[in-house]
Amino acid sequence: MNKLGFGFMRMPLVDPNDQTSINMPLLERMVDRFFSSGFTYCDTAWMYHDFMSEPAVGKAVVSRYPRSSFTIASKMPVGMIRSHQEGEDVYARQKSKLGVGFFDYYLVHNMNVANYERAKKFDMLSFLRDKKDSGEILRLGFSCHDNAEYLDQVLSECPYFEFVQLQINYLDWESEGVQSRKCYEVCVKHGKPVFVMEPVKGGTLAKLPAEAEALLRSVHPDWSPASWALRFAASLPGVEIVLSGMSSLAQVEENTAFMKNMDPLSHDDVIALQDAAELIRKTVAIPCTGCRYCVEESTCPKNIPIPGYFALYNTEKLRERRDWSPEKNYYADYVLQGRGRASDCISCHSCERVCPQRIRISEWMRSVAKELEENNDMLV
Repeated sequence: MNKLGFGFMRMPLVDPNDQTSINMPLLERMVDRFFSSGFTYCDTAWMYHDFMSEPAVGKAVVSRYPRSSFTIASKMPVGMIRSHQEGEDVYARQKSKLGVGFFDYYLVHNMNVANYERAKKFDMLSFLRDKKDSGEILRLGFSCHDNAEYLDQVLSECPYFEFVQLQINYLDWESEGVQSRKCYEVCVKHGKPVFVMEPVKGGTLAKLPAEAEALLRSVHPDWSPASWALRFAASLPGVEIVLSGMSSLAQVEENTAFMKNMDPLSHDDVIALQDAAELIRKTVAIPCTGCRYCVEESTCPKNIPIPGYFALYNTEKLRERRDWSPEKNYYADYVLQGRGRASDCISCHSCERVCPQRIRISEWMRSVAKELEENNDMLV
């Protein structure tokens, strides 16, 4: 199987402020290019794009291609269900929204400590194993944003899971928060194939600081920063799929072109990435990937668009020229559209409880407010 997977988490939008306004004509062209290049893996989930990702995949993929020509992966949102029956209902609705009779791959979504206990409490693991036995699920796995010790526990207690989806990228490889390398090594120990999410870390590794990009260009002048990141994940032994949340036709064209016949990174290439990672760590303030769990799996009482504000803050902190700030303009647009300000945060921590990156969101909101609200003449 070709390793590149299409992650339907960051699709092109007609209105960038409306996650449901998916640009379907453009998405269909992207899907066509992806399939024509020999790739087949399509990844979606219940809550992506404000619950509209699965219907979009149904329209762009399932209704337009023979079922045998592609593979579909979706996920059980155990963190959002409140009963066994609700889990069964969600599963049935996913099949209906996608228009499929079976899932090639199905995952328990974000199986952290709390969600693992919830899955057991509502007997969802037995339910999914029954679906596997009946043929409605061909391969059963789970995604995980937790530490290596916990992952080892789950795989020891649930050896029937056939693969694990992990956040792996060269910036997080040695991170004590994400523990990419340690979690990968746990999967290797248990003999479980690894599916990679966030290989480009929500776009962070596609637009590098000048010094880091210059370093990588000196090694391979024709490789883009994003291609470096995808190659790193795809080069790891035991990695079966590397997901890319592609949002433009250009991204699809670039990724499919070099992933078709990709050679693993050399030892010198890996050393270059390690050096680049050190340079990047000096510039990125908040390690947010834009996964949107904080706004889709929790309810902010102040309606604060957390990932959007973090992205603006990170870009603002990287800016060399400070005479004018488009980030402050974008920030003011959010506020004028009725979204909460960063300074409105009441530190209820509901967002932090579901953040895969373990970001202290309420603390960072004070920094965001200081950076984007002070001396912002566009705010009223």
